[in-house]
Amino acid sequence: MLTRVLLLVIRAIALLPLPLVRGLGTALGWLLYSLVASRRRVVMINLGLCFPQWSHDELRAQTRRVFIHFAQSWLDRGWLWHASEAVLRRRLILEGNLQALQGDTPTVLFAPHFMGLDAAWTALTINSARRFATIYSPQMNAAADAWIYAGRQRFGAPEMVARLDGVKPIVAALRAGEPLYLLPDMNFDPSESLFVPFFGVSACTVPSLSRFAKLGRAQVVPIVTRMTPGGYVVRVLPAWTGFPTSDLVADTTRMNRELESYIEEDPSQYYWVHKRFKDRPNGEPPPY
Repeated sequence: MLTRVLLLVIRAIALLPLPLVRGLGTALGWLLYSLVASRRRVVMINLGLCFPQWSHDELRAQTRRVFIHFAQSWLDRGWLWHASEAVLRRRLILEGNLQALQGDTPTVLFAPHFMGLDAAWTALTINSARRFATIYSPQMNAAADAWIYAGRQRFGAPEMVARLDGVKPIVAALRAGEPLYLLPDMNFDPSESLFVPFFGVSACTVPSLSRFAKLGRAQVVPIVTRMTPGGYVVRVLPAWTGFPTSDLVADTTRMNRELESYIEEDPSQYYWVHKRFKDRPNGEPPPY
């Protein structure tokens, strides 16, 4: 019941002017930063490991910004999934290597976990005639799951492949010319992952970007999203050259290295609320 009420509130907020939505998100972010001490600790540990050069004051300031962007991005989903198409086209700017989205070349879109990940998905599906595919992990809460699933299917009739369905439907979609929107930069199952550097720290990293690129004989095109005062700017970057290779470790190491360069533009817009270093190599204790 509570989830349904919260979703109704988010949907109602979608009717407000964007500066007011963002102001509410700022207030909510401060509240979450103040009250959710366990997650605040996770963010500070992640940032402290990845940016050891920051002072304590800078670390706290960036942590607050992470919570603000996190809250703003969730309230933004109200207008992303319920506002008119005209509103979305004003607020979502898709730019860069747009020719990579044309034709039927097999393509894996490397979409890191920036706060605007659903804004990028919406910008792609609303602006391209191609059908996109992505991997969907069902949410534990049924009401939230239905809302998120419907929101991500709003435009372009995308193919939502359940994570439990395995590799075959994903590869089939790639070979059929459906760009795969892939988010492989979190700490997933260590039995299917490699430990490679991430900001100089060994991180459990799933090598699916290289694997799907090989299996689908696909190019890899990065998608970097930035929250702006007017909405979001979604940049389609040039396809990587010399990727994938026959070396899975080298490919996954490169993925993290490229990701670091995207994050450094504005670290507070990355999804640091996730326990990125939860699983450790050689029996090391997690830092959390």
